[in-house]
Amino acid sequence: MSNQDPEITGEKRSDKLRLGALAALVIGSMVGSGVFSLPQNMAAGAGPLAILLGWLITGVGMLALVFVYQSLSQRKPELDAGPYAYARAGFGPFIGFNSAWGYWISAWVGNVSYVVIVFSALSYFFPVFGDGNTWQAILGASILLWLVHLLILRGTREAAVINTIVTVAKILPIVLFVVVVLVTFKYDIFTLDFTGKGNMDLGSLLDQVRSTMLVTLWVFIGIEGASVYSARAERRKDVATATVLGFFTCIILYALISLLSLGIVTQPELAAMKNPSMAGVMEIVVGSWGAVLINLALVVSVAGAFLSWTMLAAEVPHVAGKDGTMPLFFGRESARKVPVHSLTVTNLLVQAFLILTFFAHSTYQALFYIASSMILVPYIFSGAYAAKLAITGENYRADEPRIRPLIGGVVATIYGIWLVYAAGMSYLFMCAVLYAPGILIYIWARREHGRRVFRPWEAVLAAALALIAIYAGYEMWTGAVSAL
Repeated sequence: MSNQDPEITGEKRSDKLRLGALAALVIGSMVGSGVFSLPQNMAAGAGPLAILLGWLITGVGMLALVFVYQSLSQRKPELDAGPYAYARAGFGPFIGFNSAWGYWISAWVGNVSYVVIVFSALSYFFPVFGDGNTWQAILGASILLWLVHLLILRGTREAAVINTIVTVAKILPIVLFVVVVLVTFKYDIFTLDFTGKGNMDLGSLLDQVRSTMLVTLWVFIGIEGASVYSARAERRKDVATATVLGFFTCIILYALISLLSLGIVTQPELAAMKNPSMAGVMEIVVGSWGAVLINLALVVSVAGAFLSWTMLAAEVPHVAGKDGTMPLFFGRESARKVPVHSLTVTNLLVQAFLILTFFAHSTYQALFYIASSMILVPYIFSGAYAAKLAITGENYRADEPRIRPLIGGVVATIYGIWLVYAAGMSYLFMCAVLYAPGILIYIWARREHGRRVFRPWEAVLAAALALIAIYAGYEMWTGAVSAL
């Protein structure tokens, strides 16, 4: 029924999200903290050529993922909550659960990184906040967390309207930055060490390209935002349009920010900058007012992204709870149609991780690497499901061409697997440790509905995941591997 007109279903049209709100949700989810640190994050491990190649690979992979979500939203309009629903429909309840679980963890760990970087930026004005992980910063982050919680409890649509306003407000300073560095761009600085071979610490060209991958993935997480909220869209076709608009808006901004900055300062200087590095570049060009503007823009931007991702993080376990993949507890709503239980558990976990960052001295970068790694499972299975539909012909007319969606699904899947390789062992081990506890939640949900817990191959997969997590935990305990 979710793809029917709201007037037919009895739902009020005012409760639904229009194209503008959906596009703002996509852009607002992607444009958060990462964009303001892109110059340094990219230059830290790569020269201009590798960064160009990194954006080329990311552009192809993410565009394929865009086509996947565009195709699936039209091919399977009855499936809500995007990545989770596609994995479940294509590969069974256990894979679907893990997709929901991974997406959820990625979302709330990403939220931890957002509030950490907010207070790191505020340290430009109030040094007591340090790198965003002092006790004063954790206290401030906790207050912000629960204020956002109260805002969302007022209703999803009200939060989406505020998100649209914030999205416009944070894009304007980013566009100004692009214009300023474009005007002052120096070609001789950009080409000074184009391949990065002059800096032995960067390694080979492949090593340099690999170093950019989790950074580029991080700034594109949220591309599926409209798909996750498909059940609340006024028109189902707006989901695909919003996703395409969000992708092209963001990739143009991202590539220009990271590449043009290398025409202002050299790669080693840019790599050594304190984040948010956009502020440092802006200060070089226009003076201290530029750094003030970018730091303020970061606070506004991340506050908006934090709002978007809190909404997204609560939505996936909520939908999974309603259909029985996660415990029914997560599926309950308030009178305002807010997934109150899912939202509360999500924010309690964010609060717990915030406290952990204080004791572990975790940085923003470590947190976004974990969030990026965790979301790979949902992305890989979304691409694989699109390819599977094209191969089997399900929901296709007999004379309908299937080669384009097949290529899109295959490319998106290969891109996800390449990112698993690029992530490295430390973050894969951390993912195993975070995925394994979900097995117990899955068992709880299946028994709650009187369903068979595992099929044979799912039991083998669950056992393998548990063993890898135990081994990974041991390696981290001994200090052999560290992710935080």
